[in-house]
Amino acid sequence: MLSTLDQSGAATAPAVDPRVARELKRQVASELHQQLSRLAGTQGLDADRATRRQRGRALIEETVARWSDTYAQTHGVTPTREQDRALSEAVYDLLFRAGRLQPYLDDPEIENILINGCDDVWISRVHQPLRKVPPVADSDAELIELLQDLARQHGGGERSLSTASPTLALRLEGGMRLQAMTEVTPRPYVAIRRHRVASATLADMVALGTVDSTIAAFLASAIRARKNVMITGTQGVGKTSLLRAMAAEIPPDERIGTLESEFELWLHTLGHLRQVVPMEAREGNGERVDGKVAGELTIGELIPAALRMTLSRIIVGEVRSGEVVPMLRVMTNGEGGSMCTLHARGPHMVVDRIAELCLEYGSHMTDSLAYRLTANAVDLIVHVAMVDETAVGGRRHRFVSHVMEVTGLGENGRPALNTVFGPRPDLGEPRAVPHTPPNCLDDLRRTGFDAGLLQSAYGSWSAPIALRIGGLR
Repeated sequence: MLSTLDQSGAATAPAVDPRVARELKRQVASELHQQLSRLAGTQGLDADRATRRQRGRALIEETVARWSDTYAQTHGVTPTREQDRALSEAVYDLLFRAGRLQPYLDDPEIENILINGCDDVWISRVHQPLRKVPPVADSDAELIELLQDLARQHGGGERSLSTASPTLALRLEGGMRLQAMTEVTPRPYVAIRRHRVASATLADMVALGTVDSTIAAFLASAIRARKNVMITGTQGVGKTSLLRAMAAEIPPDERIGTLESEFELWLHTLGHLRQVVPMEAREGNGERVDGKVAGELTIGELIPAALRMTLSRIIVGEVRSGEVVPMLRVMTNGEGGSMCTLHARGPHMVVDRIAELCLEYGSHMTDSLAYRLTANAVDLIVHVAMVDETAVGGRRHRFVSHVMEVTGLGENGRPALNTVFGPRPDLGEPRAVPHTPPNCLDDLRRTGFDAGLLQSAYGSWSAPIALRIGGLR
């Protein structure tokens, strides 16, 4: 285990022999199981997570103390207090947390952890390129065992990693998201992403440079005016953080539902919204019954039940497949104000991306029906982009590049788009600045938006974006 990490990813605390930690973990796990079984037999109660961890911590201290005494007698050298403490933490991490992965999860500066087998591990920190770090397991089998332990700790349904279920998606403590694959790959592969902005407002987005104050005011008014918004972009550009910030503009007593494959928005825990119904999809157990994975419950299947929960808005963390159709129908038939995110490389690809996902819904779906659904449902498309200059000594710039209004069906039966905010390449500005006033401007003015903000060609950015390549010098 690496109990702490410096900026290079090197250990700064006493090293721990992973084999010793694993053996002590097995001893503690066996004793803990016996203790909890006796507790259940005498009191008829199943221990909760806090009780398990409390008893586990006490057993770890006892077991490490015995090991330390034995080591001193055998080797003639007594382990230091720091070494005992590091070993205790390593055993605790193996038993209750993420083992040798845990220090990377605890480092708030790490955005991504990429594992291509147990000994090929890479991390990326804020505004830094990928860097290789020490192994997180001594073998691929041990890595899979760690992932299976994390799945058991998940508590969100039947999630596992095995031959029958070769993929695993989890939320980890602290809100990080894990995706793992095995059997279908030569070695176990894992990708872990951190949402660094756990609780955000549009003011925070302004401070981070994602939007300027003009776009922040526009989006806040759009939420209050109950416009249906789709946030798009590629992976890791900050779609979820922006969605969370926009949700902070919803009146606190509105009753909303969130639907996610793994909880990432955490709107039910942040405190601003007092009426949140959080729903998480459930993976199946790998067995198929009538062509469907037994026990599986998808976001698309949750939406009809959500509609019976007296919700004024529905927020889908990420639309990935055929659930886009029930989502569009919610946007069309509901009170408005629903939101979701969608993967799309460019803003003008969004309409076709929606149509592609609609076609996954069923054989009766057509392009023209998908276009009509989109035109009737979506009011605004907010596209988030990233310019990564870490390879040339710069930083990662994440920002809204476009805000487009869907104005109904246009030529060839496709949704017509009006670019309200967009980049100005002629000014060296890839970030969104005012272009064309929206057709829904009066609706936004009724919720407090100052239309005069759209008169500035530069928005309210204090200066052009500082890029090392491109832009204005």
